[in-house]
Amino acid sequence: MFDLIPLRRSRELFRAPSTDWVDRFFEEFNPLMRGDGVGWEPSFDVSETDDHIHVTADLPGIDLKDLDISIDKNVLTVRGEKKQEKEEKGENFHRVERCYGSFCRAFILPADVKADEIDAVYKDGVLRLTVPKSEKTKARKIEVKH
Repeated sequence: MFDLIPLRRSRELFRAPSTDWVDRFFEEFNPLMRGDGVGWEPSFDVSETDDHIHVTADLPGIDLKDLDISIDKNVLTVRGEKKQEKEEKGENFHRVERCYGSFCRAFILPADVKADEIDAVYKDGVLRLTVPKSEKTKARKIEVKH
């Protein structure tokens, strides 16, 4: 029976966890605890229909002038910065959970697209991109002759 389990893998199963597993857990759970200057990374949804690719992102608190969207070949890049408000006037903060800083997310689109026809709408802190597919990449039904 032991011959069926690769030796390397069986060693990994019985090895004691490293001492930094607690740190890794909290880094993944809360990126603010990393201490590497990374403030936040917004979440994106990417979906696809026959004719379009849809990208949606929650970007609350970002001013439109601090948002940059570009496409190069099939790589869609969204950059932005959420600036921290500096008006404190003697407040004693007990907890700061809102995230600030810059981000850059890049996505390889799954099909050739019409880059010059991308529609971008930013309203109420939500970015919505509609990326039309080129004709050659749209799904086509193929008839089978008999």
